[in-house]
Amino acid sequence: MPSQHWPYVTPGIPDELFEHLPGIPFSQREVRLLLISQLRLQPDSVLWDIGAGTGTIPVEVGLLCPKGQIIAVERDEEVANLIKRNCDRFEVKNVEVVEGSAPECLHEIKPLPHRVCIEGGRPIQEILQAVWDYLPPSGRVIATAGNLESLYAISQSFSQLRARNIEVVQSAVNRLETRGFSQTFTAADPIFILSGEKLD
Repeated sequence: MPSQHWPYVTPGIPDELFEHLPGIPFSQREVRLLLISQLRLQPDSVLWDIGAGTGTIPVEVGLLCPKGQIIAVERDEEVANLIKRNCDRFEVKNVEVVEGSAPECLHEIKPLPHRVCIEGGRPIQEILQAVWDYLPPSGRVIATAGNLESLYAISQSFSQLRARNIEVVQSAVNRLETRGFSQTFTAADPIFILSGEKLD
């Protein structure tokens, strides 16, 4: 399912190819690659991406899994429209954008997920509990934390939910940038990526 903007089968679309809005977060390319690898997708997986922001994950997964279904959940109308524009930009047809706040809007979503990626949402523990109830056995949840409080909340929730095969990865990415006449390495904001599985 190649696109004229990204005619490759490998993920890792450069950040600058996506349309952005000021102040709206997005998963940087290297972090996005880590997230996608932790999702362990199958060709026909159903993915819920909660707090989809700019839509980088839905676009990448939509291109990787053209037989899959991606539900991008975003509470802000302007940001939801941004996701749609980025999907159109990369000619991704298998992404549905749901405008609403999690966990309240999740009961409206069909189909049920095999994988869930949680990239935002203040009531992270409530969101985790809600999506856990929708996951089938062998379902998998990925959640990101940019601060210690979120890291603790997600870790505590995984323990309460008795998640299995838990993994925690912290990104540490440096990019070469040109500043004036010099080239220097600039660190991307570190982020924790937590994953866990629902097993019988």
